[in-house]
Amino acid sequence: MTAHAFQANTEELHVTTGATVWLTGLPSAGKTTIAYELAGRLRAEGHLVEVLDGDEIREFISAGLGFTREDRHTNVQRIGFVAELLARNGVKALVPVIAPYADSRDAVRKRHAENGTAYVEVHVATPVEVCSVRDVKGLYAKQAAGELTGLTGVDDPYEAPETPDLRIESQHQTVQESAASVHVLLSERGLA
Repeated sequence: MTAHAFQANTEELHVTTGATVWLTGLPSAGKTTIAYELAGRLRAEGHLVEVLDGDEIREFISAGLGFTREDRHTNVQRIGFVAELLARNGVKALVPVIAPYADSRDAVRKRHAENGTAYVEVHVATPVEVCSVRDVKGLYAKQAAGELTGLTGVDDPYEAPETPDLRIESQHQTVQESAASVHVLLSERGLA
């Protein structure tokens, strides 16, 4: 096999248009579940995909940061930097991270725009009443018991995106349907 034939075969296996897909929403909204469902679908199509899970980022890249407004902003900027770096290099960076403040998300979007990197904001707009019933990590129960303060959307603000690229109400559809709606948007933009 010639080097050119090998390169052609390799290019067929991997789609190289990168993008960041930021899934913002309250704790237990379904962001991470949707991201992993979408990741599987994109990988099956030959895309390079990384899921930048907020909990893993906090453990490794943002260890030591608390939950003050400044620390949350710093955390989002670090994640945004890594996501843009990956996306600029052909990876679909799926980012299921709360990112509660509009100015933090805007700064990440601006970084992507400055580098000509595709950025898609998805608001997983699950109501707090539904999230508190799901309570995947037990955060709402801890807050209700007085063991936790600063819970986004309860006693700390969540500034919902005014004009996201896509709004998902996950309580009205399956995970697969939610992931499919993001995939449709990516396809419409030539990113999937």
